[in-house]
Amino acid sequence: MSEEPAWKQRAVERSTQAAKQRAEQRVERFLDAAQVIIGEKGSTDFTVQEVVDRSRQSLRSFYLHFDGKHELLLALFEDALARTAGQIRAAVAGHDDPLDKLRTAVQLLFELSRLSPSARRPLFNDFAPQLLITHPAEVKVAHASLRQVLTDLLAEAADAGMVQPGARPRRMAALIMQTVMFNAQSSGPAEPDGPAHPLTAEEIWTFCAHGFTRR
Repeated sequence: MSEEPAWKQRAVERSTQAAKQRAEQRVERFLDAAQVIIGEKGSTDFTVQEVVDRSRQSLRSFYLHFDGKHELLLALFEDALARTAGQIRAAVAGHDDPLDKLRTAVQLLFELSRLSPSARRPLFNDFAPQLLITHPAEVKVAHASLRQVLTDLLAEAADAGMVQPGARPRRMAALIMQTVMFNAQSSGPAEPDGPAHPLTAEEIWTFCAHGFTRR
């Protein structure tokens, strides 16, 4: 059987690329619209139709790209975590020492994950806790980019002989990520009715780096 002519292959490839680009643009418009609505309402209490109207696209187009509101929120959540991972990678790029990189990553993750009473973050305050209970596998996937950053940094430190022999970077990364984010989200800044001495990024790093055993 003869192969397709080169000109036909090029034409099909260009057509496929154009369709992919249009789809990506439509998805971005839905995400941007949902983000604006969440910002205005201060919650994730909105309808798919509101997102469709705000994006000036069709309901049919929405369901071509998303299975429903849950999948849209999940996309926003994953995107937010990926941006956090990007911020951490950029922050550690200015350090040479592997432990300095880890310290910077842990402390920055703590600060970025801390909930501020003056800034509502519905995706993290409302959606994420519910998602953790109902769809734990999706939570794991959503955190993949963030976990990979810590895994890479721990692997670099391990190669430099700076972590315990036999340590498994990926498992350690998961433990550190969960410890940092849980404590950041559960111990806010000092408030009249809150803790007098909230946890600090330095305390979190000290615990992650040394634990509680005497050495």
